[in-house]
Amino acid sequence: MNRILKDPSGSAKQVRQNYSPPTVTANGRPRVEGKFIFAGDEKLYVRGVTYGTFRPDANGQQFPSPEVVESDFAAMAANNFNAVRTYTVPPRWLLDAAQRYDLYVMVGLPWVQHVAFLDNKKQRLSNETRIRDGVRSCAGHPAILCFALGNEIPASIVRWHGAKRIERFIKRLYEIGRSEDSFGLFTYVNYPSTEYLNLPFLDFVCFNVYLEDQKRLEAYLARLQNIAGDRPLVMAEVGLDSRRNGELKQAEALGWQIQTTFAAGCAGAFVFSWTDEWFRGGFDIEDWDFGVTTRDRRAKPALARMRKAFAEGPFPADFRWPRVSVVVCSYNGSRTIRECLEGLGRLDYPNYEVIVVNDGSTDTTAAIASEYDVRLISTKNRGLSNARNTGIEAATGEIVAYIDDDASPDPHWLTYLAIAFQNSSHAGIGGPNIAPAGDGHTAHCVAHAPGNPVHILLSDQEAEHIPGCNMAFRKACLQEIGGFDPNLRVAGDDVDLCWRLQQRGWTLGFSPAAMVWHHRRNSVRAYWKQQQGYGKAEGLLEKKWPEKYNPLGHVSWVGRVYGNGFTQMLGRRRGRIYQGIWGSAPFQSIYQPAPTRLRSLPMMPEWFLVILALAVFSAFGFLWRPLFLTAPLLLVAVGALLAQAIMNAAQSPVANATMAPFARVRLRVLTAFLHVVQPLARLRGRLRCGLTPWRARGSRRSSLPFPRTFNIWREYWQAPDKWLEGLEVELRYRGAIVRRGGDFDRWDLEVRSGIFGGARLLMVIEEHGAGKQLARFRVWPKYSLIAVALPLSCISLSIIAGFDSAQLACPIFAALALLFVVRAFRDCAEATALLFHALGKMKGREAAACSVVSEQPLSEIISPAVGQSLIARKDNAMAQPKPFATAAVGRRSSLY
Repeated sequence: MNRILKDPSGSAKQVRQNYSPPTVTANGRPRVEGKFIFAGDEKLYVRGVTYGTFRPDANGQQFPSPEVVESDFAAMAANNFNAVRTYTVPPRWLLDAAQRYDLYVMVGLPWVQHVAFLDNKKQRLSNETRIRDGVRSCAGHPAILCFALGNEIPASIVRWHGAKRIERFIKRLYEIGRSEDSFGLFTYVNYPSTEYLNLPFLDFVCFNVYLEDQKRLEAYLARLQNIAGDRPLVMAEVGLDSRRNGELKQAEALGWQIQTTFAAGCAGAFVFSWTDEWFRGGFDIEDWDFGVTTRDRRAKPALARMRKAFAEGPFPADFRWPRVSVVVCSYNGSRTIRECLEGLGRLDYPNYEVIVVNDGSTDTTAAIASEYDVRLISTKNRGLSNARNTGIEAATGEIVAYIDDDASPDPHWLTYLAIAFQNSSHAGIGGPNIAPAGDGHTAHCVAHAPGNPVHILLSDQEAEHIPGCNMAFRKACLQEIGGFDPNLRVAGDDVDLCWRLQQRGWTLGFSPAAMVWHHRRNSVRAYWKQQQGYGKAEGLLEKKWPEKYNPLGHVSWVGRVYGNGFTQMLGRRRGRIYQGIWGSAPFQSIYQPAPTRLRSLPMMPEWFLVILALAVFSAFGFLWRPLFLTAPLLLVAVGALLAQAIMNAAQSPVANATMAPFARVRLRVLTAFLHVVQPLARLRGRLRCGLTPWRARGSRRSSLPFPRTFNIWREYWQAPDKWLEGLEVELRYRGAIVRRGGDFDRWDLEVRSGIFGGARLLMVIEEHGAGKQLARFRVWPKYSLIAVALPLSCISLSIIAGFDSAQLACPIFAALALLFVVRAFRDCAEATALLFHALGKMKGREAAACSVVSEQPLSEIISPAVGQSLIARKDNAMAQPKPFATAAVGRRSSLY
């Protein structure tokens, strides 16, 4: 471990303490903290081996004699194992033997699970009794690592009962076990055929995985880490049969399986098994040899390979650790920065520096930072992005890692980041940020409310966005794009940077083990202020990246959003489970359909505008009584909002079994309240920054919105997609919001000026020989559904009010209808004008370059000055677009 606290004389000392496995003591029972398991103050990497099952003796005991167990445990300890997994409940004397050799025991709690046990009440109660008795017999023993509440319930049984019933039963077993040993850890050992089981109440996640290809194992471990979320992932079984593959092949495979498991950020692994001696179903198993020793305890080559792998693990011994510059930007962060710097001082990494950028703080931030061996840089208050850029300039490392001043890293944070950079070409890599325990009830509720920093993944290993409280980048990449945007002073800088890196063609990665502890806001007022600031940042981002936002003002992420506190849609289905024909698929997963826009509406901040509009219409009922009919719609809109908040609060783990019932209810009420407050705060921030549903983007030019054609002659040949790319760049430079046509669309580009309408373009290329081309463009207005529905509704209401002699309501609705028609006409007129202006610019350049015959892209034919102005955005942040033929396709998610 490294500590960077200065001694009283002011000279910096850095002491490295070698890691040694903790000794099992009564006061050091294992516990879960974030993605890892701890014993005492030390992280416990499980280096385990399975033991049994063995032929029962005369007393029904499924373990060898005490002398054999003693000998086996001594050999395990000598070969760097620190844990053993049993499949049946061990006697106390076996646990005592494990304690003598510093071995933790994962206790398997066997019960009848290979039959339809939920159909038989007697069998179900018998299973519950076996769990209770098994935990009770071992409860409190210091050698216990955890209790396994089951092992691989057959996929056919789960399919028979249904996943929900199985999940509820395992939760029932968990509650029984917890009542017998309140400080014990509990897990369930799953396998790929029932991967879809959702068991969030377990302390950590266990899987049995047998994959004989290293790349496939790496990919699947990344998937399992995303399933595990903020909990540790332990491989409960890995191994290879030496009878079919040979002892040398077994040794080789076990070596890379363990290395791959630790590199993937797992908390440990159990090798299957200690010996070839194996008894199951009333028979000795003679046709499989998975042991690292034979039946007579002769060591196989795999044992020596395992001893070496465990000795080198969890990190490679010959790794070249790159220099990392850790940057902490702080403005008045005196309340939390000491904890942050203490955590950075405990980093177990051989080659790093810490840079603290004091961004004009008026409290004691600078004084606190000066107590530590860090490079302190104090500046005027210039905003978060400028502070991050100052860190880039001062950094001496090839990797620049950022952590917030209210966060504290895991001791191996930089280690996992460095390994991830070494094994990939990603420009940036992030990791999870987890709320620490002990921050109070409000902070705990905030941690399970929407709006917290999250990561968004395109795949199990590639990210679309990584949050600013835990992100690292190659310094060269940061310098090439010019660092962070100084205009984003408080938030949104990480989103903008991720988009710009990806626009350059680089990728982002995610390391699930590179975790930091990130404090959440501990008061409703602070949470409100934070979410309002995020809303302002969204407004600034929309002005810079209008093409990233839909007409309602939301980012439609291609990837999947991971994190706590996301609002679940009412009526949302669990999703479809891929099980294969007749349940034959070996890997079975849940496939969740993308949410429809209609079902997503109540999740958006703008839903409050819908509520406001319905409230206004209901109030107009005093002018015209039929408008009181909108009152039920108002109740439905409010009810949908409250129902979602209550549903999410009920699903959030905000209470524990020892908490008083009233306290649990209070926490759930607070969590539900935060689900209501968050979108309202975001809405206020958005409105103040101009991000409204009725916003308009682009120039203020207008052109009559009716279908027209436009022709451009070119003296040299160019591919059709290059024509469209050039037009797209021109439109974006003019501030237009441009969307490309999809695989089933009979149009090529769409320009959106506002929520009420836009214009579309279709192109055809005529080939005239000798490389000469005539490009024909058809442009026509495109009115949105809302542009038709609102005026028609208002006209209808106006007519009805007129027949009903409602002298005030009739002209009001007529005026509203006219207002909507004028706005729709203007949106389409501006979009049409943008298209024709861009086409006119292209035609003018072609006329100037008509004597040039080349197959080069247009941007290389025209003058460098003009070409640069086309390629660059006004904010100098936009690079060349991707090829027109490649459109982003994938599952879309929302932050809300």
